[in-house]
Amino acid sequence: MKERGIIFNSEMVRAILDGRKTQTRRIIKSVPATHNFHGWVMSSTQAKDEGKACWAIGDSPLLKEPIRLNCPLGKIGDRLWVRETWSVVSHEFDDDGLMIDYVPDRPTKAVHEMPYGHGYFTGHVIYSADGDFTWGDDDGCIDGRSCWKPSIHMPRWASRITLEITDVRVDRLNDISQSDAIAEGAPPSHPTIDAISRECGFPDFSRSWFGQTWWHIYGKKNWQDNPWVWVIEFKRI
Repeated sequence: MKERGIIFNSEMVRAILDGRKTQTRRIIKSVPATHNFHGWVMSSTQAKDEGKACWAIGDSPLLKEPIRLNCPLGKIGDRLWVRETWSVVSHEFDDDGLMIDYVPDRPTKAVHEMPYGHGYFTGHVIYSADGDFTWGDDDGCIDGRSCWKPSIHMPRWASRITLEITDVRVDRLNDISQSDAIAEGAPPSHPTIDAISRECGFPDFSRSWFGQTWWHIYGKKNWQDNPWVWVIEFKRI
């Protein structure tokens, strides 16, 4: 079993915490242009081939000149720790302007003497997905946003969400089903989505929501290109 970091934006983090999101799709890089997708290698004379996505020349089931790819996020049973926008808080100020220990009024992860920068940190990790936060004047922030740290810079010890991969497969992006779109975290409702519904070609709300979400992250052209994607299913542990 291996662990790897995975980035989610605040909306997707909230969906995971709510139990609505149990799937994610990631673009497959370096897909063979001259090969056709043949599916998963379920059995092989070489064990190292199993559990890979397979492309081969033509439609022959004999898999002429196959190219097999591993999912970079892992296989069934591996774990993913979520990277999200975060920060650290060690103190706050009382009504008299005196520095006191920070008392959390939001979800946090306590840390004690954790290496941080050039020293050690004791306090709490907070997460942007849980709402805005106002720092004290001595924090050196021009505004609240400047104190948040990008998800890419989150270390393992600051992560609060761990996922276990329950399934991996390959699909074309536009082939997402209604049930899969719901598993991607589609909310019960969403304002003004009709225009996206028409352009994506999906009559149902959940797939239209997913199309709009994908556009915001990867752009409309990427959706139209209909790339091959890894479909990773997971459960929170």
